[in-house]
Parts: sequence; structure tokens; C-alpha cells
Amino acid sequence: MADRRIGLTGPPEQGRTTAARAVAIAELLHLESSNLLELYRKRESFIANVISGDSRLVSVPPPSSQLETRDKLWCLQTALLHCRGLLERAIAKEDEELGSQMGEYETLRKMVKERLLSLVNTIGELIKAVDSPAMVTPTLNDSLEPDNLTVFEMKLWVFRVFTEVDYWAKTAVTVLQALPKERVRISRLRSTRSSRR
Repeated sequence: MADRRIGLTGPPEQGRTTAARAVAIAELLHLESSNLLELYRKRESFIANVISGDSRLVSVPPPSSQLETRDKLWCLQTALLHCRGLLERAIAKEDEELGSQMGEYETLRKMVKERLLSLVNTIGELIKAVDSPAMVTPTLNDSLEPDNLTVFEMKLWVFRVFTEVDYWAKTAVTVLQALPKERVRISRLRSTRSSRR
């Protein structure tokens, strides 16, 4: 029977399995993006607070606890899609400016890119399981990549992109970990209501 209150359809185990897989992917992405950020910081000798202020490159508001599950997932997927576009542009810009190599940094960068795509696709599966009309994903803003940067400015911009990916990976872990709990809480509420009838 479908869980209509939060909108997940199909067998309950299927929704939990996809949600559990999404949490696992998000946790790996957060670990790898944190490692990439730290490796980049050391590689470029950036101090911890190299970027001042709270300016975000992705302008999607973080999913709020007041939102329904489908809206949380949609916000999260939209933000991660923006991160993916930024990451692809950052990698291309770095390779163009500094040349393509293959070492620990490049391997980790590729892993983060692939893991991010995997998370976007898995959240897409969760969204498809949501009992609601399809939502249109906005197109990415191409103006997010600054033009005519010095090498140092480009490196700072790449650092900001990695910071953004790390931030949204951490947000994904938090949001996705809350989904199974919400599902269990609603299931208990339903069983309590059923027993009263």
C-alpha cells in the first residue's frame, strides 16, 4: 500500500532501500568532498578561512523541515545539479589553465564528480517515487563561472566550488537521513489511528 501522507509509492521496502542507498552515497560524497577540499587547500597553501563571508554559489535555499518530503528532495536535487555543473566547469577550467595530469588530486576530483552524479540520479529515483506531479528542474546559470580571471582568482573560484559541493553533500546527508525516520513516524501514526477505529 502506498504511503500517501509523505508521497512515497510502491512497496515500503523499495522506498527505504532507495533512501538508504541515497544516504550511503551522500555520506561517501561528503567524505570524499571534504578530503578533496582539504587536499586542495594544502596543495594551494590556502588558510582555513581564505574565503570571507557566507556567499554561496548555489542560490537554492537549503531544504527546510517545514517542507514536504517531495519539496525537500526537489530542493536538494536542484542544488546538487547546480553543484555538478559548477564542478564540471571548475575541472574544465583547471585543466585548461593548468593542464591535465593524473595524480591523487585528479583521481579524487573524478571520484567526487562521479559520486555527485550518482547521488543526483538516486535522488531522482526518490523523486519519481513521490506521489506528485513532475517538477521541472531549472537550467543552470552559465554566468556562475567568472571570466578573465588571473590564475590565483581561478584557484580561489575552484576552492569556492569545492566548498559548495562539500556544503551540499553535508546537507544531503542530513536531509536524507531524516527521510526514513519521517516515514517510520508516519507509519506509526497511521497504525495508531487504525487501531482506534
